Amino acid sequence: MLNRASKPFVKLVERYLPDPYIFVLLLTLITFAFAVVIQNQSPLTTIRQWGDGFWGLLTFSMQMLLVLVTGFMLACTPLVKALLERLASLAKSPGSAIVLVTLVSLIASWINWGFGLVVGALFAKALARKVSVDYRLLVASAYSGFIVWHGGLAGSVPLTIATPGHFSEAQIGVVGTGETIFSGFNLLLLAIMFVIIPLVNRLMLPPESESIIVDSAKLQDDDALPSATNERPADKLENSKVLGLLVGFAGLAYLTNYFVSGGGLNLNIVNTLFLFLAIVLHGTPRNVLHSLQQAVQGGSGIVIQFPFYAGIMAVMVQSGLAQTMSEWLISFASAESLPVWSFISAGIVNIFVPSGGGQWAVQAPVILPAAAELGAEINRVAMAVAWGDAWTNLIQPFWVLPVLAIAGLKAKDIMGFCLVQLIVTGVIISLVLRFV
Repeated sequence: MLNRASKPFVKLVERYLPDPYIFVLLLTLITFAFAVVIQNQSPLTTIRQWGDGFWGLLTFSMQMLLVLVTGFMLACTPLVKALLERLASLAKSPGSAIVLVTLVSLIASWINWGFGLVVGALFAKALARKVSVDYRLLVASAYSGFIVWHGGLAGSVPLTIATPGHFSEAQIGVVGTGETIFSGFNLLLLAIMFVIIPLVNRLMLPPESESIIVDSAKLQDDDALPSATNERPADKLENSKVLGLLVGFAGLAYLTNYFVSGGGLNLNIVNTLFLFLAIVLHGTPRNVLHSLQQAVQGGSGIVIQFPFYAGIMAVMVQSGLAQTMSEWLISFASAESLPVWSFISAGIVNIFVPSGGGQWAVQAPVILPAAAELGAEINRVAMAVAWGDAWTNLIQPFWVLPVLAIAGLKAKDIMGFCLVQLIVTGVIISLVLRFV
C-alpha cells in the first residue's frame, strides 16, 4: 500500500526537483523577495547582508568536505571494506537490506550526525553490491536515519542549553541532558523512530519489475594503485609503512587522551578519528594519497553550494525574517500546543537556515519568552525546535550532498521517498509533542 502511495511523490520529485545547485539559487531569490516585501528591506541592503554573510560558513564547509573525504578514505581501507561487506552479508533479501541500512544509519546518526551521514552512505553501497535492491530507496533509507541526530548525543540545542554560560542562561538557567536528550518523551520519540522509519522504508520498496538496480560492478571502488618504484628516496618515503604508522598512531594517541580526559564527539573529532584511522589502516602514504584522489571527486557540491546557504542565513537573521516567521507561527499557540508550533516553525525556518546551532540562536529569543509567558515546559519546547530542525533535513539538499556524493546519485533520485518519510514522521513527532 505504501509503495503505491509513494509512487506519485517519487514521480513528482523526479520530474520537478532541480539539481541542489538550482535549488539553492531559487532559495536565494525567494529569500531576497521575502526580505524586501515582508521586512521592508531595500534591495541594496538585502544584497549587502547576503554578500557580507556569503563566506560565513567557510569553517563548516571545510568540515563537511572533510566528513566526505576522510569517511571515504577510511571506507577504502581493506579492514573497513571487509567489515562492511561482512555486515552487508546479513541481508538476504531486498527488504532486509532496506531495514538493515536504516537501522545502521539511525544508530550512527544518534551517536553523531557526521558519522551517520558517511556510515549510512558507505553501508548502502556495500549492500547494493550484495543484494539486488532498488538503489534509490536504499540510499534514501540510509539518509532517513539522519532525522534522529538532534535528539541524540550530538544534538546542538540540548548540548547548548546544558552548557554553563550559554546565551539564554539568564532566562532558563542550565538545562541538563537528563531533561532533554534523556527525557522520557525524547526517548519515546527515538524508540518510535527506530520502529517506524525502517517499517516505512520497507513498505515503500517497489516490486522487482519497477526497481532501479545498479550494476554492482559500477559500485566497486578503484583499488588499482598506480605503478611505483623505490628507485628514488622520495619513492621510499611514499611507500614507507613506518612513516605512516608513526604519524597515524600519534593522532590516535591524541584522541585517546582526549576521550580519557572527558572530551565528547563533535564534527572535528569525528574527522580526526576518520583521518588517523585511515592513515593507520592504509599503511603507506602512497595508499592514503590514492584514496584521497578518489575521495575528492564528489566534493564539488559542498564547495560551491555552502557559501550560498551562508548568504541566505545572513539575510534571514539580519533582516529579522527568521524571527518574523517564528513569531507568526507561535502567535496562536497555547501552553499545550506551543511545542508543536515550535516544531513546525523550526522545520520551516530550517529550509532557509539549515544549521542546528544557528537556528537555535535565531529562534530562542522568540520561543523562550513565549514559553515563559504561556507556562510551557522549556525542555519540551527546546527539543521541539531540535526535532523540527532535523525533520525537514529530509527534504533539504544541504545535508544530503555528502551522501549523494558517496552514493553517486542526484537529489531527485531519493527525495520522493524522503518526502513520504517527512510526512509520516512529521505526524508522529507532532502527536508525541502534543499529547505525551
